[in-house]
Amino acid sequence: APVTGGVCAAFQAFSLFVQGKEVPPAARSPGARWRCCRQVFAELSDIHRHVSLHHGGEIGRRAAMEAASAGAAPAGAPSAAGRGSPAAGAVSGIEIRCELPDTSSLCQDQLTSPNILFLFVHLYHAVDSKVGEVLLYYCYCEVKDPEKLCAWQKALCQHLHLTGKVRVASEGINGTVGGSKVAVNLYIEIMLSQPLFKDILCQEDFKSSAGGAHCFPDLRVGVFKEIVPMGIDPKIVSYKETGIHLSPREFHREVEQYLSQASQGQSDTILLDCRNFYESKIGHFQGCLAPDIRKFSYFPNYVDENLELFKDKRVLMYCTGGIRCERGSAYLRSKEVCREVYQLKGGIHKYLEEFPDGFYRGKLFVFDDRYAISSNEDIISECRYCGALWDQYKLCSSQHCRQLVLTCPSCCNKGLTACCRVCQEKELKVTSRASGQTLKEECECTRRRPRVPIECVSQRTLDAGK
Repeated sequence: APVTGGVCAAFQAFSLFVQGKEVPPAARSPGARWRCCRQVFAELSDIHRHVSLHHGGEIGRRAAMEAASAGAAPAGAPSAAGRGSPAAGAVSGIEIRCELPDTSSLCQDQLTSPNILFLFVHLYHAVDSKVGEVLLYYCYCEVKDPEKLCAWQKALCQHLHLTGKVRVASEGINGTVGGSKVAVNLYIEIMLSQPLFKDILCQEDFKSSAGGAHCFPDLRVGVFKEIVPMGIDPKIVSYKETGIHLSPREFHREVEQYLSQASQGQSDTILLDCRNFYESKIGHFQGCLAPDIRKFSYFPNYVDENLELFKDKRVLMYCTGGIRCERGSAYLRSKEVCREVYQLKGGIHKYLEEFPDGFYRGKLFVFDDRYAISSNEDIISECRYCGALWDQYKLCSSQHCRQLVLTCPSCCNKGLTACCRVCQEKELKVTSRASGQTLKEECECTRRRPRVPIECVSQRTLDAGK
């Protein structure tokens, strides 16, 4: 089909805007080819998404002026500009399209993944366990009607027999869902065709691992204030002020350089794990600083209490899939103490796809019934009771507690199945009480741990080989 002058003007305005954000070659640092809105971008797709999302109005006005001067009608709605136009989704209001994929040609077995009992039986007979998948993804964008998006997501997941958790907010969407491979692929396809996510969400933003619907107890879809619970109003600390995104390969090179310099006591960099302590306990990057915090909502306080630690430092941040770094790096940058803040694009998930035997050691913690997925054979954590190498989490057996515990088979056989000895004793008392009575979580695991630890810079030593 012929391209109208208005559409040409839109593309030209978009292209010129992006070109105008290029950093001169002599001034470029790693991962900084474009600079816009106090952010830097390394890949063309990233700067395209940013411009489309945040500067559509300005580009639309430029395109209209160009088209008017050339005597052509300006490109307006997405239908006029054509599907896939970089600026189309940002020029006009984006409506949520609430359609469901056609599954009439599929049989029920293709849309449902086997339950956990089926898996255990077949795993025992050495049958391939990759019968389904678990997806992890997020997309920051402006959502005008979160309730409508939430209702569509719930209907979509139910239609495809997916389980998991999806958080919707005015700032975007964050989801982890599991189901059959066919269902998961249909989910990705319909998500990529949703006009709301057009030119923002792409195929590589979906992180997948072996699993299925059995990895979650049910489906939970809801509207929240934040798509990742940091406890800071998105209007105060926005994802738009995030750090510099580094690809897994760029991040790998940075970590390699950091470890080399750190081993000689010359590093000006901090490799920061912004996950919770129980996540980093079973797997982390070599030489990282892993805060002993229990919730991501404690991360802002951790930064506030340790500002001296980050002063004039280059910070390399990482998390599971990248979403916590988006807000975490924005908060760290808002303090204006770091020299530069970088983050691993796609998180540990994407890094392990490219570097399964790289600088990340141990297991990757995931928030579903698997608790962890593996990329190497390393075990870096210990049994809570005997100290033997062990990294398979279980829920504390005490009914009043929801802590995770590392207890090896030998200790389990001895009845040591709670997160600590206090909980172990309480379990015996709770079972003798009336059913239905609940107690507030209160055990030595939480009582002895400072809510927000303060790092002692002078005493902090780094063993780069550990």
